[in-house]
Amino acid sequence: MTAKLSPRASEVKALEERGYYIGKKVGQGSYAIVHAADFCDGTDRRMRLACKIFDKEKAPRDFLDKFFPRELEILTKIENPHIIEVHSILQRGPRVFIFMRFADNGDLLDFVKRNGAVPEAQCQLWFRQMTSGLHYLHSKHIAHRDLKCENILLSRRFNVKLADFGFARFCIDGDGRRVLSHTYCGSAAYAAPEVVSGTPYNPKLADVWSLGIILFIMLNASMPFDDSNLRKLLKDQLNRNWVFRSRVRESVSSMAKAIVRHILEPDVTQRLTLERVMALEWLRCRKEARPPSPTVTLSGTQATAPTPTTATTCSELADEFS
Repeated sequence: MTAKLSPRASEVKALEERGYYIGKKVGQGSYAIVHAADFCDGTDRRMRLACKIFDKEKAPRDFLDKFFPRELEILTKIENPHIIEVHSILQRGPRVFIFMRFADNGDLLDFVKRNGAVPEAQCQLWFRQMTSGLHYLHSKHIAHRDLKCENILLSRRFNVKLADFGFARFCIDGDGRRVLSHTYCGSAAYAAPEVVSGTPYNPKLADVWSLGIILFIMLNASMPFDDSNLRKLLKDQLNRNWVFRSRVRESVSSMAKAIVRHILEPDVTQRLTLERVMALEWLRCRKEARPPSPTVTLSGTQATAPTPTTATTCSELADEFS
């Protein structure tokens, strides 16, 4: 599949005539491959991009009829500082080339694998950026439905960019009425219990659950649940069978732990909505005594990820969830 999805010589030539220069492969999905690319507008400036390549002849019918048209429609309707920017969408025969801004620092999963648990001050900043990007989508009645660490990209300045809208969909119908989702979407490890159980679900609340999983991973450098057995996964979710690792249990604030607990709430009527998450004090401030920023190696040089610039003191979680 990889070789068949890679750009052909004729396609490379046609793209170069438009100013797009395809580089090496950097990623691969079920029905697409991603290459690094550059765009030159005729001046000396070059813009670093990523090119996602689809081949309509290689994808299954349900993907072409449902998911792919939705993705293209949604990509043309969104623009936000914390969502990956689409540069252009081109088609040549059955091939579709989606050019997006390149995420210089990869994705969040790779960051955690390289550096371990993310310091809480950094978690606050990144989680705030994630909720901001997701709130923008939800305000346009769009649910992402595949939020996971691999789809949280990090820009050159270590800002969060939500990416991959292959499972995204609108949450209202033509009459403006809320529509429940029925499709099992995304990765089981990040899926809410109502998604795993196969019942119709509110996709916005399922997105919030996925954010809670991401927050847990940032704070722990581990997954809260084992997804190797779906029946056991659902049982563990419903029984709230997860714990913070002993090595971080004392360093993570009680407020951060409470937020995770109230987001990973299996009862959708009790789970925090995105609006309530965004109103929490933990997202608006950070402790004065902060751990050092994570340092990552970039092409033989050292680059330090930024921390929030405002330094206000957080009080303990008291009636935040009253």
